[in-house]
Amino acid sequence: MGARKKIAANTRKEALKSVSFAKLNNVPSSPRKMRLVVDMIRDMEVFRALGVLKYSNKEAAAKVEKLLRSAIANWETKNERKADSGELFVKSVNVDCSTTLKRMRPAPQGRGYRIRKRSNHVTLFVETKALVKNDTENNKESQN
Repeated sequence: MGARKKIAANTRKEALKSVSFAKLNNVPSSPRKMRLVVDMIRDMEVFRALGVLKYSNKEAAAKVEKLLRSAIANWETKNERKADSGELFVKSVNVDCSTTLKRMRPAPQGRGYRIRKRSNHVTLFVETKALVKNDTENNKESQN
């Protein structure tokens, strides 16, 4: 690895140490179905998001709920205190494509239809309200 790439990788790693997040890899559902669930909770307060996910009928909602609980626990571990109601919220959620399993289904007249079994990766970032307010104020000042 070149020197520039190593420096960039190290700065990214240092930035992630201050942010609380959780990752879920190789979820056996399509990214499109997962994005439907994730879009419901983006930029929402975490305890309200847990309620939305709990009463959702989607299968992916249960997996995202467990991931959100993990991100909250990661934040509590880093800050060494419990999260208060209204303090934390979902900063960003990314759903990326993962490997696709390719299978064949028998079809009429000796043919075969391809079945693509998709999977995805989900990354969920949790942030406090105070930090985000400061970030948005800094962005507004830099734009002016």
